Amino acid sequence: MQVRNLVILVFCQLISATGSIVMVTLGGIIGSDLTTNKALATLPLSMMVVAVAATTIPATMIMKRIGRRKGFALASISAAVALMAAVFALKEQSFAMYIVAAMLFGINMAFAQQYRYAAAESVEPKYVPRAVSFVLVGSIGGAFLGPELATRGQFWIENIPYAGTMAVLSVLFVLQALMFLSMGAANRHDERSELHAERPLGVIVRQPLFIVAVLGGTVGYGLMTLVMTATPLSMHIIDDYTLEQTAAVIRAHVLGMYVPSLVAGFLIERVGVTRLMFAGAVLLLATSVIGLQGHTVLHYWWALLLLGVGWNFLYVGGTTLLTYTYSMAERFQAQAVNEFLVFGTSATASLLAGTVMYFSGWSTLMLIPIPILLLICIALIVVRKDPILQHKSFQNAG
Repeated sequence: MQVRNLVILVFCQLISATGSIVMVTLGGIIGSDLTTNKALATLPLSMMVVAVAATTIPATMIMKRIGRRKGFALASISAAVALMAAVFALKEQSFAMYIVAAMLFGINMAFAQQYRYAAAESVEPKYVPRAVSFVLVGSIGGAFLGPELATRGQFWIENIPYAGTMAVLSVLFVLQALMFLSMGAANRHDERSELHAERPLGVIVRQPLFIVAVLGGTVGYGLMTLVMTATPLSMHIIDDYTLEQTAAVIRAHVLGMYVPSLVAGFLIERVGVTRLMFAGAVLLLATSVIGLQGHTVLHYWWALLLLGVGWNFLYVGGTTLLTYTYSMAERFQAQAVNEFLVFGTSATASLLAGTVMYFSGWSTLMLIPIPILLLICIALIVVRKDPILQHKSFQNAG
C-alpha cells in the first residue's frame, strides 16, 4: 500500500475542492455582475463543466503516457494560470475573459476527478472502497476553506471584488503541483492484468455492472451539478439571501458530499456497493421533496445537505463498482469512457441550470431529478445478483 501517495492525494484533494467550491459559490454571482443578460449568469460555470467533460479523455491519455504524477502537476499549473486569468477578468470587468478562466480551471478539474483512481491503484483490491473514500475526505477541509475564501477574500484587493480570493487560490495550486511531483508511482498488484489479455473496449462497456456503475456516477454527478449550480442563483439573486447565508448552505452541501467518505468505504464492505448506491438515490429523491416544500434557508440547507450525501454514496459506490469491471491493463480506456459520460452529463446539467431557473424557477428544477432517480433504482435492483459482484463481496468478506 502506497500510504505516502494517499496522504498527498488527500491534501491535493483539499486544495482542488477548495478551488471548486469557490468557483461554484461565486461563479453565478460573478457572472451575474459581469453580464447584463441574467440568463447567462451561470455560463462561466457551465463552460467550466464543459471543459471538464472535453478534457476527461485527453487527461486520461496524457496520464497513460507521462504518468499520474506529472499529469496531475501539469493540471495544477493550469489551475494557477486560470485563477490569475480570473483576476484579470475581474479587473477588466470582462465576462468573456472570465469564461476563458473558468474553462481553464475546468482542465484541472478533469484531472482532479482521477485522484480516486490513483488511490485505487495504490492499494490491494480489497481496500479499494476505503482508498477511494479516504481521498475524498480531503474535501472536508475544502468545505470550510472554500466558503471562507469566497466571503473573506472579496475585498482583499481594493476595488476588485473577489480578485483576492482568486489570487490566493492560485498560490495554493502552485503548492499542489509541487506536492504531486513528490508522489511515488502506484504499485497495485492485479492478477487479472497478468492472466488476461486486454479486451476490446466494446466488451468492457457492455458489461451490466459497467453500465450501472457509469449510470450511478452520471446520475449522481449530473443531478448534483444541476441543483448546486442553481442554488446560489436561487438564494442570492432571486430570493435575496446574503452571500454569507448562501455560502453557509454551500458549505453544508459540501460537508454532506465528503463527510460520509469517512465511513462510505466501510459501509460498502458491510452492506454492499449496490445497497449503498440505492441509499444514495433515495437521498437524492429526498432532496427534491424538500426543495419543493419552500424557499427558506432551512429548506435550502436540508435539500443541499442530502444532495451531498446522496452524491457521495452514488459516486463512491459507482467508482468502486467500476473497478470491478476492468483489469489494470484496461483501466485507462474504461476510466476515460466513464469520465467522459459522467462529466458530459454534468456539463449539460450545468448549462440547463441557469436556463431552467430563469424561465421556470426552482420548483421545476426540483421535479427534474425524480424520474431519473427512479431509473437508477431499478437498474441497481436488476444487477444486485451479478456473478462478478457476488465474487467481489465474497473476497471482501474474506
